[in-house]
Amino acid sequence: MSDMRVRFAPSPTGFLHVGGARTALFNWLLARKQGGTFILRIEDTDVERSTQASIDAILQAMEWLGLNWDEGPFYQTDNFDLYRGYVQKLLEAGKAYKCYCTAGELEAKREQAMKEGRKPKYDGTCRERDDYLADRPFVVRFRAPQAGEVAFDDLIKGRIAFPAEELDDLIIQRSDGTPTYNFCVVIDDAIMKITTVIRGDDHVNNTPRQIQLYEALGFPVPKFAHVPMILGDDKARLSKRHGATSVMAYRDMGFLPEALINYLVRLGWSHGDDEIFSREEMIRKFDINNVGRSASVFNTDKLLWLNAHYIKNGDPAQLAGLLAPHLAKRGIDPQCGPEVAAVVRTLQERAQTLEEMAERAAFYFKAPESYDEAALAKFDKEHLRAVFDAVAGRLETATAATAAEIDALFKEICADKGWKMGQVGQPVRIALSGGSQAPGIGEIVVTLGIGETVKRIARARETVAA
Repeated sequence: MSDMRVRFAPSPTGFLHVGGARTALFNWLLARKQGGTFILRIEDTDVERSTQASIDAILQAMEWLGLNWDEGPFYQTDNFDLYRGYVQKLLEAGKAYKCYCTAGELEAKREQAMKEGRKPKYDGTCRERDDYLADRPFVVRFRAPQAGEVAFDDLIKGRIAFPAEELDDLIIQRSDGTPTYNFCVVIDDAIMKITTVIRGDDHVNNTPRQIQLYEALGFPVPKFAHVPMILGDDKARLSKRHGATSVMAYRDMGFLPEALINYLVRLGWSHGDDEIFSREEMIRKFDINNVGRSASVFNTDKLLWLNAHYIKNGDPAQLAGLLAPHLAKRGIDPQCGPEVAAVVRTLQERAQTLEEMAERAAFYFKAPESYDEAALAKFDKEHLRAVFDAVAGRLETATAATAAEIDALFKEICADKGWKMGQVGQPVRIALSGGSQAPGIGEIVVTLGIGETVKRIARARETVAA
């Protein structure tokens, strides 16, 4: 195992969204490729907004995607005493100070700075004071270096530099004694020995402040890679108005984890013109240096295409297990009907999602209560009766056991009666499924069984051909 250590550190204030999932995936792939360690850390310092439901949803999404972690999950709220200890070290070293400015005073300073065309950063009022006031609340600010620049070589974006004068004295501990996000991240990454930080590029502006804290505390500075954001098809940042963004919402819509993972890895990363990757191929080919600098556009049609590929080539038994909840949503008990894997085999060639497959599979478990009248209108009742009688009669004495043998039997009926296949297949398909869009006749009959097939044909004869 290499000494590479990476982490995914979501905030449990909501569900795991596709942007976060892609960040987790890139970290996971880098760790797996280089034999490193992938750590899961829950950044729950926002106590008011963090919820157990969100934590559970994040863990469930990670498990569904197959992004297994090697260490964790760790929770920042377990480390508050540790963070306070490091705050005290900075105070004692003169690298941090207590600030007694009130919220009202800070707002007035901000408004004045903006009025004068200055950047609204903290003006350092308490930076040099030594008259600590025991009876007044205070925050602790980091005494940021004011000269030079803070620069780093981003693995994706290249060299990035910030003038130190633009970075104000960051609050590292609130007046209630709780540590702030940027400070906790630095301590956690240091004690967890994180070597590479891969995260969204909305964190770029946090990086120089964090680098200053690493250096002030004497910690090694990790490498950074900031992944460009994901946009909707209108080129705006991906949000709820573009449709589902939560990972588990895609599961509920019938997407497979393999398809979503395959799609996410191609959002910003490429390997030639390759589109479809097994998990093993992703691990072998992934290179953080091949992640693009531009934002990626989320394309649902492309995701649907990938999902259809994985359904079409999936193991029917495995797909059957994934299909079961989608059937249950429709009030279908998978135990009451044909073997689900057999049903899957008849539908996986054309289904784009498991939701679509469940919709099309319903007739296997529930005999149709109505029929496609528009499709049946193409045939007169005398023809329908003749077709239903001929097919039922042949099936009752048939020894055919495969779809191909059933199809051959239908061809024999057509030859005997002088009918075209459409004149027989379409009425029988409607009798069995209720509609004209269904798998091949042979597949349906074999999956339903001869007995159920004959029963449904008889009911259709009584209902639509009487």
